[in-house]
Amino acid sequence: MDSHEKHKILMMKYLEGEITKNEKYEFEEHIKTCKECQEEIEKFRNLKEVMKGMRYKKPSDDIWKTYWTRVYNRIERGLGWIFTSISAIILISYGGFKVVESLIKDPGVALIAKIGILAGIAGLAILFVSVLRERIFISKTDKYSKEVEK
Repeated sequence: MDSHEKHKILMMKYLEGEITKNEKYEFEEHIKTCKECQEEIEKFRNLKEVMKGMRYKKPSDDIWKTYWTRVYNRIERGLGWIFTSISAIILISYGGFKVVESLIKDPGVALIAKIGILAGIAGLAILFVSVLRERIFISKTDKYSKEVEK
């Protein structure tokens, strides 16, 4: 590294106040005679002053609402509900299958009880599918459901 490059590094430390006493003395001596470094340090000082006055623009509430609606609700919540639903369907189906299997194989359960339990399970399944179908239909056609602030 040549002497001039070393002084450019010292210039940044000097501007940030992170320079040692010896480095500061060396840099100030160099800058007295180097026109290029004098001009450059003046440009950096001006830039530093401009940067002090700059602030990040705070996003409006509408931007945040849009962000959370698009990203959070659609991806994270969507995936969460999908995995939860799949898990519930698998566990309920397996559990229901095992209950029905044990009831049918059990000779101690009366035929009328077996028919009643199977009818109840069939009724619940039909109601579940009906409500699910209705909710999907409403969510696709109700133009106001998405605009309601929660």
